[in-house]
Amino acid sequence: MELEADSMDALSRACEAADLTQEESPAPVGREPAVDALERAVERLLALQHGDGSWKGELETNVTMDAEDMLLREFLGIREPDASARCATWIRSQQHADGTWSNFYGGPADLSTTVEAYVALRLAGDRPEQPHMQAAAAAIRAAGGVQRARVFTHIWLALFGAWPWEQVPALPAEMIFLPRWVPLNVYDFACWARQTVVALSVVLAIRPVRALPFTLEELDGPLPWQPPRGSSALGRVLVAADRVLHAYQRRPLAPLRRVALRYAERWIVDRQEGDGGWGGIQPPWVYSLIALSLLGYPLEHPVIARGLAGMQSFTIDEDLRRVEACQSPVWDTCLSLIALHDAGVPGNSDAVLRAADWLLDQQILERGDWAVRRPALEPGGWAFEFANANYPDIDDTAEVVIALGTVNHPEPARLNAAIDRAVRWLSGMRSSDGGWGAFDVDNCRTLVREIPFCDFGEVIDPPSADVTAHIVEMFGLMDRGADPLARGGVRWLLEHQEPDGSWFGRWGVNHIYGTGAVLPALVAAGVPRTHTAISRAVGWLLAHQNPDGGWGEDCRSYDDPAWIGRGESTPSQTAWALLALEAAGEGRSEAAGRGIGWLVATQLADGGWDEPQHTGTGFPSDFYIKYHLYRLIFPVMALGRCLR
Repeated sequence: MELEADSMDALSRACEAADLTQEESPAPVGREPAVDALERAVERLLALQHGDGSWKGELETNVTMDAEDMLLREFLGIREPDASARCATWIRSQQHADGTWSNFYGGPADLSTTVEAYVALRLAGDRPEQPHMQAAAAAIRAAGGVQRARVFTHIWLALFGAWPWEQVPALPAEMIFLPRWVPLNVYDFACWARQTVVALSVVLAIRPVRALPFTLEELDGPLPWQPPRGSSALGRVLVAADRVLHAYQRRPLAPLRRVALRYAERWIVDRQEGDGGWGGIQPPWVYSLIALSLLGYPLEHPVIARGLAGMQSFTIDEDLRRVEACQSPVWDTCLSLIALHDAGVPGNSDAVLRAADWLLDQQILERGDWAVRRPALEPGGWAFEFANANYPDIDDTAEVVIALGTVNHPEPARLNAAIDRAVRWLSGMRSSDGGWGAFDVDNCRTLVREIPFCDFGEVIDPPSADVTAHIVEMFGLMDRGADPLARGGVRWLLEHQEPDGSWFGRWGVNHIYGTGAVLPALVAAGVPRTHTAISRAVGWLLAHQNPDGGWGEDCRSYDDPAWIGRGESTPSQTAWALLALEAAGEGRSEAAGRGIGWLVATQLADGGWDEPQHTGTGFPSDFYIKYHLYRLIFPVMALGRCLR
């Protein structure tokens, strides 16, 4: 790839204005290394494109995915010793020196993750007296034992007789009958939680026990289990209601329960995707298979067989066997297209056209659960995954539209028709407060968070700054920044700026991600760079630049304000900060030059970057994602725009 002379001169000026090494006393870096870094990064990105035109990097989370995969196979009676051994090797490789496991790289120990990893290793044949198992058991006991684990861990243990079902919060199958205007109906839950709770309502109605070949007394804590008490008055009311529901679970109305289970069964089966999964993510996939198995579906039933076969595509089975919680081909592909455009790759190049054609074929033209609240809206979105027609998401759709807008396609009518459908769908998916959530409209009933069952992860999908910013940016890049929808989105973003000048990042870690999304959006929509909100955000970014020139933010920023904007420098987070600075007119500043220099200094020989940290967010405070392509895509974007 060749860079235009103007772009090279721009980078040269940025480099000359800054100190560009990773040390606290960096030396200047000239134009040539920085230009070479971008060229090699683009070559690396192009080399990773698949034959069908798409990109898909690994999506890495934590060992609960691997442990629960092993537990699922044990429950269904299909666990294979060789596969378990490879999975166990991976789980052991992630164990900390103190015997624990965490939910993200460099993070603190997590009790429930450690419990699930320990049980999986026991299934794989590890003995309690082995040093690594003794260390894990001691850490579990010190943290309160299995008694203090989360609800989902207790459910897994209850499936195998290692935890009493009476000590799992109730989730009656009859909830499937609640109309959508009644609080706590299934559509009050976010799409990822909705599919999980319907399947689990079947499991909790049947309460199976398939005993393990060992006991887990060594994981008992010093104090007995205490039922939840509720952290608010409303929470205490729901805890009391849970006790009533438990009484009903013990003696349900038999005819009503039978009908509820049939309805839940139909609801689950109707939402199986073409790849055999549910929602394109691990939790509803696993629990749906368990639920249908309990309802009498044999392993050879087409629904079960498709589900199990599909799970293989989520399994990376090499010397170490690990399971992806999800896959991100649409997201990775549209972001790669945007990055290539920013780097100057022509919009009619072969790689770009193949990617665009692949994306056009992925547009979803059927209704999903989003239509419950928008029954008259025509479909037109894209999903995150290969197959998730029930749940196209707003964030991906906006980024796909931006990506397609960079393509010089030989069939412009085809491309423009897809964009028009998508923009109409996105316009109709705006929430009533002027912002956009990820999957649904006005999925904001906070009561759902209070029920005792929901102690792990976000269960609703309210508008967020990063998603809303991508919609606003899309309108701005289409020269529609003056549209009422775009203006409303801008107002939403300005109203939700944090007191320190940053924006919260719902789907990426964290304030650096949010701020990196919002500033390009505001500028694209016509907000002057002199606006107070932009200058405050720039000030926040400058105040949080690391001495080495990069930016980083630890996942603990979701829980502890002291971590906001703080962490080891990473390629993706440094790139997000640079994208924000460039949008604000600071792309040639000393700070931007130092950030560029950090990327140059840390680039690997293959043109990529190393990034062990988790910089993606599934559930704030609970579940984080390491997108393996983030460390390449976003530096290409940032370098390309700073050159431009």
